[in-house]
Amino acid sequence: MECLRALPLQGIKVVELAGLAPAPFCGMVLADFGAQVVRVDRTGAGAGTSYLARGKRSVAVDLKRPRGAAVLRRLSAQADVVLESFRHGVMEKLQLGPEILQRENPKLIYARLSGFGHSGIFSRVAGHDINYLALSGVLSKMGRSSDSPYAPLNLLADFGGGGLMCALGIMMALFERTRSGKGQVVDASMVEGTAYLSSFVWQTQQMGLWEQPRGQNILDGGAPFYTTYRTADEEFMAVGALEPKFYELLIKGLGLKSDELPNQMSITDWPEMKKKFADAFAKKTKAEWCQIFDGTDACVTPVLSFEEAVRHDHNKDRGSFFTDEKQVVSPRPAPLLSSTPAIPSPKRHPFVGEHTEEILKEFGFSQEEIDQLNSDKIIESNKPRANL
Repeated sequence: MECLRALPLQGIKVVELAGLAPAPFCGMVLADFGAQVVRVDRTGAGAGTSYLARGKRSVAVDLKRPRGAAVLRRLSAQADVVLESFRHGVMEKLQLGPEILQRENPKLIYARLSGFGHSGIFSRVAGHDINYLALSGVLSKMGRSSDSPYAPLNLLADFGGGGLMCALGIMMALFERTRSGKGQVVDASMVEGTAYLSSFVWQTQQMGLWEQPRGQNILDGGAPFYTTYRTADEEFMAVGALEPKFYELLIKGLGLKSDELPNQMSITDWPEMKKKFADAFAKKTKAEWCQIFDGTDACVTPVLSFEEAVRHDHNKDRGSFFTDEKQVVSPRPAPLLSSTPAIPSPKRHPFVGEHTEEILKEFGFSQEEIDQLNSDKIIESNKPRANL
C-alpha cells in the first residue's frame, strides 16, 4: 500500500491580511496545497464569513492601533510568508513594512499584491481589474470590432495577473530561500502580471496575427473558424478549428463543402463565411451539435453554464469539481500533481475572528495577554453558536 506524501506546502505558515479578491485567492491557492494560512481580519466587521477563505483560519486584530500592529509583528516573526494587498505606503504607516518585519525575521517572504505595484506614479492610486487591464495594453485587444474594448469579467488582471502571479512569486521565493536561507519581497503588480500573461501577443506582433483592427483577427473572434455560434435552441457552440485538417472536419460536420467556400485564410471573405456558418449552426440544437462533433478533432465544443460544466462527462471523469459540507460546488485546485495533489478543505469558510484565541496561543501568547487584548478591544473573538 502506497504511503500518502505530505502536501507540497505542508509546514509553511502564511499570514494573510484580509483584502479584496486577488489576495484571498492567492492565499487560498497556498492553503489548498497544504500551507497553514492565518487570515488577519479587521475588528468590528461582525462574525460574517469571507469568500475565498477555504482552508484558512481567522484572527481579528485592530492593526490601526499600535498594540494591534505589535500582535501582527509577533505573528510575522514566526511566519514564512506575509501576504498583503494594500497600496504603497499603507503598511509602512502602520510600522508593518517589509524592512521592519524582515529585520525581526530575515527568512520572511513578504508578498505585496497591488494593482500598480509599489513604485511608479500610480502606486498610491486606486483601481480595479479593468483599470489594470487597460494600463497593461491588453484591454485594447479585447472586444468586437464594432464595439468598445470589453473586459472579460474580472478574471484576467485580478486573478490571473494578480493572485496567481503572486502565488508563483511566493513559490519561487520559498524555493530560493532553500539556497540562501533568506527571505525577500515579492512585488506583484496586476498591471505587470497581466502584461506578462500576454507575452505571446507581444511577441507575435510581427507575425500578422494582429494586423487587423480589434475583433477582426484570427484569435480575437474575427475568423469564422475561431468564434461562437448560436444554435437552434438559443444556446452556443465554440469553434476553434485553426489548423487546416481540423477546419476540414468542421466543414464536414456542418454539412458544407470546401470547394463551395472561399479559402480558409481569405480574410476579406470571413464576414460572408461567418454568415454561412451561423446559418448552419442555427439549424440544430446544442445537443445535436454535440452528437455530431463530440469525439472528433473539429475543435467544436458546447458553451457550458456552470451547472452544465459540473455535469459534463469529461469533467466528471476527472473529478474537476467538488462539493463542500455546505453543498457549495467549486473547481478542484489545479494543476493536478500525481503524488501530492491539493486537498481542498471541505469545511465551511471561517467566521471573522473565529480562531483568534487558538491562533494567538499557538504563536506564544499567554492567556493573560489574550484576555488583556480582548478587554482593550485590540483583538476580537467570534465563536460560532451551537445549533440546538
